[in-house]
Parts: sequence; C-alpha cells; structure tokens
Amino acid sequence: MQKRKLGKSNLEVSAIGLGCMSMSSGYGPPADKPAMISLIRKSVERGVTFFDTAQVYGPFKNEELVGEALAPVRDRVVIATKFGFDLEGGQRGGLDSRPATIVQGVERSLKRLGIETIDLLYQHRVDPQVPIEEVAGAVKQLIQAGKVRHFGMSEAGVRNIRRAHAVQPVAALQSEYSLWWREPEDEILPALEELGIGFVPFSPLGRGFLTGKIDETTTFASGDIRSSIPRFGPEQRKANRAFVELLAEVAKRKNATPGQIALAWLLAQKPWIVPIPGTTKPERLEENLRAADVELTRGDLLEIDRAASGITPQGARYSESAQRWVDR
Repeated sequence: MQKRKLGKSNLEVSAIGLGCMSMSSGYGPPADKPAMISLIRKSVERGVTFFDTAQVYGPFKNEELVGEALAPVRDRVVIATKFGFDLEGGQRGGLDSRPATIVQGVERSLKRLGIETIDLLYQHRVDPQVPIEEVAGAVKQLIQAGKVRHFGMSEAGVRNIRRAHAVQPVAALQSEYSLWWREPEDEILPALEELGIGFVPFSPLGRGFLTGKIDETTTFASGDIRSSIPRFGPEQRKANRAFVELLAEVAKRKNATPGQIALAWLLAQKPWIVPIPGTTKPERLEENLRAADVELTRGDLLEIDRAASGITPQGARYSESAQRWVDR
C-alpha cells in the first residue's frame, strides 16, 4: 500500500484508510465483533495503517472494538478518534466541546482504545457555544502532555479552520467529499493547500451509493441513517444513478469497479487526500484497497469532470437535524 502525508504535519498514513463507524452504528445493527476484529486485522495485513473511529460511534463501542483489534499492531498504525458530543449516560445529546469535556473525553477514549496517545484527535463538529480558540488550546495542552499527537477538525468551515490553526496547527480536516459531493472544492481545498492541512474524505463512496449496489428499489435496515437522508429517497436514487453510470463506463475500460474509480478519482485530486471508506465485508475491503492501484490518466480525469459537471445530485446529503451541526 502506498503512503501519503497529511499536509505539512509529517503524519504518514496509508493512501487509503479504514472508516470503522459502520461496524458499530449508523447502518443498522452492529456487526459481529469477532468478524470485525478479523476484518480490521486483515486490513493491516493488506497495508492499511490509518483507522478512524469516534466516541459517538456506538456510543463508545467502536473505540473499544478498534482498540482491541489493533492492540497487537499498535506500533504499526495511526488511530484517529473524535470528541465533540454530549455523551453523558451513553446517549448522544447536543454538541459539547468545552475544554473540561474534551480532557475528560480523551482520558476515557485512551482507556477504551487501550493506548497511551491518540495519534489524531478531531473535533467532531464545531461547537458554536465554545470559541474555537479554546478548543484548539485544550487540544494543544493535551499534545504537550503527550496524550495526543495531532489535532484535526471535521465538517469545519474555512473561518474556524484558520482560527484554530493559528492556536494549534491542524494536521487534517475530515469532511464528506466524493464525485457526488464536491462542495469542498470551492473554498475548503484551496484553504487546506494554503495552510498545509491534509484532507480525509469520509463517505468517499457516497455512503455506498457510488459502488452501484444501491438503486431506487433498495430497502435499508432499521437504524440505517440513509433512510432519513433526502439524497437516498427513491426518486433521488433513481436520478443519482447517473453518477454510477458514469463511473461504470470508465471502470469498464480500466478493468475496475465503479467504486474503485470513485476512490481513484479522489486520490488523483491531491497528494494529501486520504479517503477512509468503511465496510463490514472482507470482499469489499479488498475491492476498496485495490483502488490504490488504479491509474487514471489526465484524459480520464478530464472526461470524468466533463461528464460529472452535467449531473446535478438530487437531494440534500444530510437530514435537517444533522445539517445544523455542519459549520459553514
């Protein structure tokens, strides 16, 4: 597996990471724990060194899973987790990035993960009630104390990224980015390049849609967040199949799958972009990782851009309740 550095942080990780959320929450009932431990360890064997979790996934169950799975190879991997929600009582409330909550949350994350230092600590969502300088300052103190190595942000807007970066350098921003959600190209990517911050796209396969395995007839399991996302309404899915058809056309020429082309397209955008597709299936893991070997020429990229520019994604990418937590 090729390696990449996240901006100027010198944090080197595999070109494709593994998002672990779906193993515990978000897409239906939690997957079988022994099977997920096996999957995570298989990914390490395949060269993955970058693993993404968060306090809120479960809550807490995902950190415990990731920590147990990676314990035998701790010195070979980079573990990223996130703070930023009120999780008292084990239930997600509103946002909470007060410094005291951050410190307490990190101590608990370290125990669940079974590690001494968190490699990359993200603020999961910007908390409008807490000045971002205070958040960055709290993480800076945790870095100085040896509890955290690098600071990250998630779904943050340019203004808050700049303000936080002035207090404690931001190593990486995690936000949604894929062929069917290209908003980061307008302001986010130029700012990250200027500041030397790496970019970690979540949902790089459009929450599974860009693999071509979902159409307007697909039904989602109970607890699957896609059932509440406007972009996944039946009519929207039908219209958005145009993205899959575009990817499939390129994939046929490249002896690849639509999902592999979607990931290869992301990797070709910037050398400091590291997507973190998630999966619970060994065969899908293998497919995703092979995307790093797919080479898209300049002509391929121009063709994809031209075709994609004529497609307007239908439906919002978040429900109204989730959208309120996105900083813009």
